[in-house]
Amino acid sequence: MNTYNFDHVIQRRGSGSAKWQYYDEDVIPLWVADMDFESPREVIEALQGRAAHGVYGYELPSKELSEVICARLDRLYQWKVSPEELVHLPGLVTGINITVRAVLAHNTGDAMITQTPVYFPFLTAPKNFGAVLQETELTRSDAGQIIRYETDFEKFEGSLTPQTKLFMLCNPHNPGGFSYTREQLTRLGEICLKHNVVVCSDEIHCDLLLEGQRHTPLASLAPELAANCITLMAPSKTFNVAGLGCSYAVIQNEELRRKFKAAAEGVVPLINVFGLTAAMAAYQHGDEWLSQVLSYLKTNRDTLVEYVKNNLPQIRLTNPEATYLAWLDCRETGIEGNPQKFFLEKTRVAFSDGATFGKGGEGFVRLNFGCRRATLQEALRRMKAAL
Repeated sequence: MNTYNFDHVIQRRGSGSAKWQYYDEDVIPLWVADMDFESPREVIEALQGRAAHGVYGYELPSKELSEVICARLDRLYQWKVSPEELVHLPGLVTGINITVRAVLAHNTGDAMITQTPVYFPFLTAPKNFGAVLQETELTRSDAGQIIRYETDFEKFEGSLTPQTKLFMLCNPHNPGGFSYTREQLTRLGEICLKHNVVVCSDEIHCDLLLEGQRHTPLASLAPELAANCITLMAPSKTFNVAGLGCSYAVIQNEELRRKFKAAAEGVVPLINVFGLTAAMAAYQHGDEWLSQVLSYLKTNRDTLVEYVKNNLPQIRLTNPEATYLAWLDCRETGIEGNPQKFFLEKTRVAFSDGATFGKGGEGFVRLNFGCRRATLQEALRRMKAAL
């Protein structure tokens, strides 16, 4: 069994890292959602072996990879999926945009609805295609400094219009850091069925569960919900291989799958050979690494929440049960203008700008705690000094 040291310093500047090279060298980057940890050794060894082959031509997803994915879905969720129900993709954001093109008609008034604040590619995908975006805000409740979001089902159903053809769901939620329960998912799925609204469920963070809970794919709950759902998953966030570009859609409705493939035809490239290699190695051998990284992330999460409670009383934040992303409400800090800009200029710490996550995001920042604990602690000290 490999033991991993997530406090080990890995120099990412100079490696082409978007996270570390977008800002100046004195900036601590806690923004874009990738982790600063080395991937599982089995993944690294598999990539080294594939590189040694020396020929890097076009490669198709293997039957074995599809079978490994299906076996994993059955083992983790008791979800029976067959290989022909998978559509392999070079990225999850690609899948979001294909879904919009597959379900909505171009420039006809067709609409996609989502619950905000939410992962910002949800907000741009319908606009990219000339479709309408509908935003309905999640309901927020606070317990002291801790923020929690929930769905108001009556409000959600009341936001649907005859033009609403697609609901984009984020589970676990980014940036809210929560997982939907079986009951919540069932109710959302049934509302969408009632109104003939297709569900696309982004479940890219499904393995990053910090409280030992179990993820529930919406499509696993009932055959009629599966027939109305496109589920997007990937090893990228889980095993820190996002730069290799490998994901997949699970579409059990044959007609919906045909439309999805047609929407991708001619515009979506094949998957990178190294992405396929990494996915196979991660799903076959990455469980122990994942167990260890989740333990480290949980301690980082606790470190963050306790520090904010004890030292930054002006800030309210989520206590994420999933993902490595925290959501900070900075509206009571006295900061004039955009808090993301304030922290970047005054503390040299880079967060994601909450305003880009849609309605309910202004005055917030998103913090990525998938980093060395010492890096997180230094960023928090800088925040305290500035406030």
